[in-house]
Amino acid sequence: MDDDKQPLILRSSAQFKALGHPLRHRMVNLLRQRPATLGELTTALGSTKGTVGYHVRVLREAGLVRLASTRQVRGGTEHRFELVSTGFRLDEAGGAAFLFDAALAEMSPAPAADPGHTVLRHLWLTPGQARALAERLETLRPDHHEAADLATEPYGLLLSLYRADIPRLPPEDVPAPDARSPEPPTR
Repeated sequence: MDDDKQPLILRSSAQFKALGHPLRHRMVNLLRQRPATLGELTTALGSTKGTVGYHVRVLREAGLVRLASTRQVRGGTEHRFELVSTGFRLDEAGGAAFLFDAALAEMSPAPAADPGHTVLRHLWLTPGQARALAERLETLRPDHHEAADLATEPYGLLLSLYRADIPRLPPEDVPAPDARSPEPPTR
């Protein structure tokens, strides 16, 4: 399989720092759609060419973006940039907080008529069921983010399957280890 088809494992502080800036995070989302020039990124982001150029350089130095192609245009050279991989994964040592912060930063405020769709649910699973669910969720990850028609809007989906720190109550018919049987009332 090609290297760019494999997710890039994010390990370095430079990678996290590069993705932690809101404008660079938005650039990555644009480049998931297709390779783009500085001019195209500038227009899509509503920014300046100098600002976009700086942030592309930070992404390149972190190893997240590469030069895809160049061509001569009106006496100058046009650079087209692309992501080095179709997706990113976090090193097992950490990074979940980074993902949550990134998701929070890109969430648009919900209109008053729409309460939003962010909920927290808990599932009670065996370790085997948790592995099977994680594998199933991985198959839902699209390999290519196509530019959708103008009638659609982008939605983020942050999935995290983690062992939750939720205490358990014993079954109702089993007394708790510290429970003492009530003494009969005295008369």
